[in-house]
Amino acid sequence: MRIIHGFSSGVNNSAIKPALVGHHHDKTVLSAYEACSAHVQRGELAVAPAGVFWLETDPARGCNTLWHLSDQGPVRLGPDDLGIRSRVNGYGGGALAAADSGVFVVGEDQQIRFVSLPDGQCHNLTDDPGAAYGGLVADQSRRRVLAVREAEGKQQLVAVSMLGERSVLHSGLDFYSAPAVSADGSQVAWTSWQLPDMPWLRSRLWTANCSEDGLLDQGREWPTPSEASVQQPVFDGNQLWVLSDHGGWWQPWHIDTSGEGAWHATESPARDHGNAPWQLGESHHCPTGSGSWARVRYCNGTGELWLSSGETGEAIRVARGFGDFRCLQSAGEHLYCIGRAATRLDAVLQIDLETGQARTIAGGEEAMPEPRAALPLDIEIPALNPGEASIHGFFYTPKLATPDVPPLILIAHGGPTSAAYPVFNPQVQYWCQRGFAVAEINYRGSTGFGREFRLALEGRWGDVDVADMERAADHLASFGLADGRRVFIQGRSSGGYTALMAMIRSRRFTAGASMFGVTDPMRLRAMTHRFESGYLDWLLGSPEKYPERWQERTPLLHAERITAPMIFFQGGQDRVVVPEQTRAMTEAMKAAGRAPELHWFEDEGHGFRRQANQAGMLEWMFSFYRKHSQKANDQAENLS
Repeated sequence: MRIIHGFSSGVNNSAIKPALVGHHHDKTVLSAYEACSAHVQRGELAVAPAGVFWLETDPARGCNTLWHLSDQGPVRLGPDDLGIRSRVNGYGGGALAAADSGVFVVGEDQQIRFVSLPDGQCHNLTDDPGAAYGGLVADQSRRRVLAVREAEGKQQLVAVSMLGERSVLHSGLDFYSAPAVSADGSQVAWTSWQLPDMPWLRSRLWTANCSEDGLLDQGREWPTPSEASVQQPVFDGNQLWVLSDHGGWWQPWHIDTSGEGAWHATESPARDHGNAPWQLGESHHCPTGSGSWARVRYCNGTGELWLSSGETGEAIRVARGFGDFRCLQSAGEHLYCIGRAATRLDAVLQIDLETGQARTIAGGEEAMPEPRAALPLDIEIPALNPGEASIHGFFYTPKLATPDVPPLILIAHGGPTSAAYPVFNPQVQYWCQRGFAVAEINYRGSTGFGREFRLALEGRWGDVDVADMERAADHLASFGLADGRRVFIQGRSSGGYTALMAMIRSRRFTAGASMFGVTDPMRLRAMTHRFESGYLDWLLGSPEKYPERWQERTPLLHAERITAPMIFFQGGQDRVVVPEQTRAMTEAMKAAGRAPELHWFEDEGHGFRRQANQAGMLEWMFSFYRKHSQKANDQAENLS
């Protein structure tokens, strides 16, 4: 294992002090309620001649609100009851598009509105019950917005005018994403994919010519040189660029749409320049004028922001204090984006394209002073066998110094085609302040490490992810960073599935926690939504072809193999991992003579939203971990 770097200056890895588990009464320590307090989050961002716009969560109302950078600073736009969110594909995205005189948004009712400037008046553009819109992009020359429309299990690429007139631009494909318009309005590009694929497995790039009346011709697909996932098409003037992983990484490519469609590589390192497109509207690269670009690169799980010069070819890294970036947009002499950091809340950043200097224009409040915060250390864990990949993660040391080696909490991220990033998480800080070390592991199958690594979960969910969590536990213990006798594993949703499979397969773990985790993949397969309807067959293989594998990887069928303590948390209104999954798992464990601990939240869905419930979950988990940590300590002392 290598500790590559920390996210503060002067981190001395050899001086890491472990911690003891217990109560700490210092008033500076986060309570469970504080660790679950609803911080303002900043999401989508759009830039146009009318200005800079972004979305912020309203913790009191539980919705997204619209903000604008005025001459006096950030101001909220639109009526008080305007909540903004797309539900296309279940995960939404692209609910915001800036135009010359205002901004297009998708309301909570999934209808498109236009919020005008300077009066902030809200104008309804669609009245389309049963439909959802997302992936908005303004077509400035025609005073309209392009969008993905989803209704009755089908999607279309549509245009909606300022008068509310809707035109179908393209249909017949299973999924549409990322519409983009050329500078002169003559071309439209988008990506698509077909069932049973997910967009990060196989997707296609399309362009179409746009006539004077705003309609598209039949369109043309631009095949990649090999099977690939393509995303985020963008025009630099009338030249088309896209992120494609047919070279092994999501890298920027230029497509010659005027000829035979040759794909031209750019001078870019072998790094992912985007992440898995679970949502519409992502933007990890954008032109900044004169052939120059801003791009995000992912290095060992950390997002880095780079500016490259079209004149010199030189690239410089900017905004180094942040660990992830989203929503890149440029206007004039500035780049705008959302930045996330280890000790601060989400920030709307303005970056000078000439000097590279970053300025926070909204958010970025200090969430926890650096001396109090446990900072993420980027760790690399080498492969055990030839041909396997090393894995990366972020390790947080406890903040209470004692002579003892600390217990460890391993966190399996959800998705599972997702990733952990070195950004502020108050619940990680909660554990570190109570004497636990924490490690968030980007197991094989995580995004941000290239195509081969991302696809390593094909048919192997519940196998390679579990092996990597075991490997992480062993290596952290072998380097004295964690007590190998006191290792806990936890996860939410698909991460809960990984935790359960780890408890079934291994005796390394002292105890485990499943938060609305998958216990019966077959049941999930039968009721999942259209977007993910082919995902489980990719993760585990077809159940008709691999019935033994499905049986082997179903936690519910192996409850008796879990010999260490387990704690479960489940929402009674969960429509993704239905409550019966957790109830059946705990009943099966009881029938096998185990004593699982179950905490039921009748008013919660998939992912707990109420602060009191989140805090209760943390407190129960802490009590559970502390009890079994002490028990493991006592057993070790008796043996010695």
